[in-house]
Amino acid sequence: MDLNSPLERHFRLGSFQNQALKRLKLETVGDLLRHFPNRYGNVAEMRSIASLSKGETAAIFGKLSNVEMSRAFYKKIPMATAAVEDTSGKIKAVWFNQPYIAKMFPEEALVRLEGKVSERKGGLYFSNPKIERVTEIPTGVGHSLFGEAGKAHTLYPVYPESRGITSNWLYHALLKVIKSGALKTITDPLPTEILSRYHLPSLKTALIWIHTPRDKRDAESARKRFAFEEVFFIQLQKQRARREYEKNPAFVIEKKPEEMENFISRFPFEATAAQRRAIRAVLGDLKSGRAMSRLLEGDVGSGKTAVAATAAYAAVTERPKGQSFGHLQAAYMCPTEILAAQHFDSFAGYFAHLGISVGLLTGSGCRKFPSKVSRTARFPLWSGPML
Repeated sequence: MDLNSPLERHFRLGSFQNQALKRLKLETVGDLLRHFPNRYGNVAEMRSIASLSKGETAAIFGKLSNVEMSRAFYKKIPMATAAVEDTSGKIKAVWFNQPYIAKMFPEEALVRLEGKVSERKGGLYFSNPKIERVTEIPTGVGHSLFGEAGKAHTLYPVYPESRGITSNWLYHALLKVIKSGALKTITDPLPTEILSRYHLPSLKTALIWIHTPRDKRDAESARKRFAFEEVFFIQLQKQRARREYEKNPAFVIEKKPEEMENFISRFPFEATAAQRRAIRAVLGDLKSGRAMSRLLEGDVGSGKTAVAATAAYAAVTERPKGQSFGHLQAAYMCPTEILAAQHFDSFAGYFAHLGISVGLLTGSGCRKFPSKVSRTARFPLWSGPML
């Protein structure tokens, strides 16, 4: 069974099922394998009908009888009704506005019901329960929902569904795919070294565990692997984009250490070791000749603005290598006008002794901090939408 082959080649599908699969975006065998359960039920926790009580949500297994379509006595709402029986007793089930249930599930069908237990006139009943057809009623711990006796599987997967495709159908379809040997040809995109380092199962093992887990530990291990895989490939994509971005030409700006130290020494506070490390890293990028792509992260008040001001100082006061005219400008963008005004005041203080013009550009106009010397470089501060 080829992973890229369409599902209709391997399964008998009616038009209704085809539409349901398309709504779930399941077209190929590979798509089906990547359709993961959103939760698991546990056969070991099944309830008997005799143990049910009003107001609780429970799951039971039993045999259907008295399946029929009818209408509510007062409001004439179309509905389906049935009785479900196990070895301990019998309970009624009602599906309001779902009369088609009576056509989908014949008399004496073996089913699993899950829903809220209600009470009327002293009798218990299920109101609009979820219903699934099963091949066999499990008898206890270690007995599979789908009749695979002798195996220690007690979990059964519950998949995202669409009308016409149930979790039961998806489970059996996936069993067919797994038993066909399709997983033997699958290639694991994660290197063995990565799997070993983070204690992750292989792709083949993870696919088996997520669809047919022996216990919760298997299911959690498979989910961990697929969550890691998703994040791993996002990081690879971002790294590739970063490498491509760094290929763009950039100005080479190299400022004398003593000049940078003079600027830093005028801060209204003593620069911390962390701030100095961040400044060294940014200055290293500026003189590398590669386009910088760096995230500066820190708590409120940790000195991020001071680091940005230092980088701006290097850019606007030092001509790029090979350039004998003019100076560069720097832009500092803020998400709100209030924050832009606050940073404008901070930058004005940082550059006041240098005579560097600092401008605040907002939706309401532009203000400029006056220059004190003739040689100036504008440093506009932006706010509002991307400008």
